[in-house]
Amino acid sequence: MMRPRHFFQAVAVAAASMGLVACESRRPAASELPRSAEPLHEAMQQLTGTMVYDIFSPPQASRVYSYASIAAYEAIRQGDTAWRSLAGQVRDMPAVPAPDRTRNYSFALAGVRAFLTVSHQLTFSRERMDSVRTAITSRYADALPDDVYERSVAYGDTVARFVLAWAGTDRFKESRGLPKYSITRDPGRWRPTPPAYMDAVEPNWGTLIPFVMDSASQFRPAPAIPFDTLKGTPFHTQALEVYEKGKTLTEEERLIASFWDCNPYTMNVQGHTMFATKKISPGGHWMGIAGQASRQAKASLVESADVYARTALALADGFIAAWEEKFRSGVIRPETVINNYVDEQWTPLLQTPPFPEYPSGHSVISTSAAEVLTSIFGANFAFTDSVEVPFGLPVRSFPSFEAAANEAAISRLYGGIHYRQAIEEGQKQGRRVGQHVVARLVTKPGAAVAAR
Repeated sequence: MMRPRHFFQAVAVAAASMGLVACESRRPAASELPRSAEPLHEAMQQLTGTMVYDIFSPPQASRVYSYASIAAYEAIRQGDTAWRSLAGQVRDMPAVPAPDRTRNYSFALAGVRAFLTVSHQLTFSRERMDSVRTAITSRYADALPDDVYERSVAYGDTVARFVLAWAGTDRFKESRGLPKYSITRDPGRWRPTPPAYMDAVEPNWGTLIPFVMDSASQFRPAPAIPFDTLKGTPFHTQALEVYEKGKTLTEEERLIASFWDCNPYTMNVQGHTMFATKKISPGGHWMGIAGQASRQAKASLVESADVYARTALALADGFIAAWEEKFRSGVIRPETVINNYVDEQWTPLLQTPPFPEYPSGHSVISTSAAEVLTSIFGANFAFTDSVEVPFGLPVRSFPSFEAAANEAAISRLYGGIHYRQAIEEGQKQGRRVGQHVVARLVTKPGAAVAAR
């Protein structure tokens, strides 16, 4: 019998390998590398695969995506400084070291190298990421003179070191030493859920310094409906909706719930055996959508780097905002309420994630990412989402990013893991976060700078 960790690794490696196959078919020739965005797209896919392998929680994954994407963008934009730096726009971020303008560089190589070096330092499987970094970086060797190649790699590492030093000021390290979530006797407060009854994930994530928001509480949602088990009360009514919906799901609704599940660590129980399977995180799903949209729009290298950076920042701040409220209000999950007060045999379609219910994190971050992507590609950008194919799910097509975000949000009701208020208020919170990111971050040449 395969032990849980080994089973998970097998699933993750298979998924990463499937992603690599897709990359291989688009690999540019050596002569095209200095202009191509494909190495950056592949680097992003490799980072996602590594975080799947390493079992990164959704909030932690969003942090890694942000710093790696910022490093890539800041190095790549040196080749066209009409693109504005994020320095001075993102939280306390100073200007990155400038290259020696009297020398030649491949800023494409520098950007990919910076991305992979940051990724290498912020993930656990460093040997795995080191091999990826070497493999992707070395492809530029045949396309560039030796001195340009070496200088570009060195500059990418310089930018990476700068970004990593700045990353050390976001209170992440301090949050590691803060108290864990305390379970109380309050009947309306969150408590661990079956089958694994895992501890709360990242209870102090709301203490991290946001990238673009002024504070974690800047866009708090409306107060959660007060806990009440009396029939006819607002809380009991919304819990009953989850229960009844779970019994009448259509096949399409089941597929939607599975497509947007994005649970990084699902425990499966078969008799006395428990084993784990692993999926992409919600943020990883949206970073995948950002890459697909960039490819579909034939975005240039710097345009693609910009898409990744701003999408990642919307996701990261969305997670900080959602987690601040989750552990402030500590709302109990539908599974616990229904089992205790309605039907002790009921189980949700999806496995309940190990953290408080309100608001729906997926609703927050999907809406915030959709706001940024819509601002870049337009309100009617139709696309086909194949991000979940490596995990055994079919593609889904959407007429817009907003439509995809709306589906991601309602999927949480279908899955039985969120009340309607958490979904709707989560969307409102995510929209405010995303719109704030769009207004505050101006990178494209010629774009008007918003008043601050």
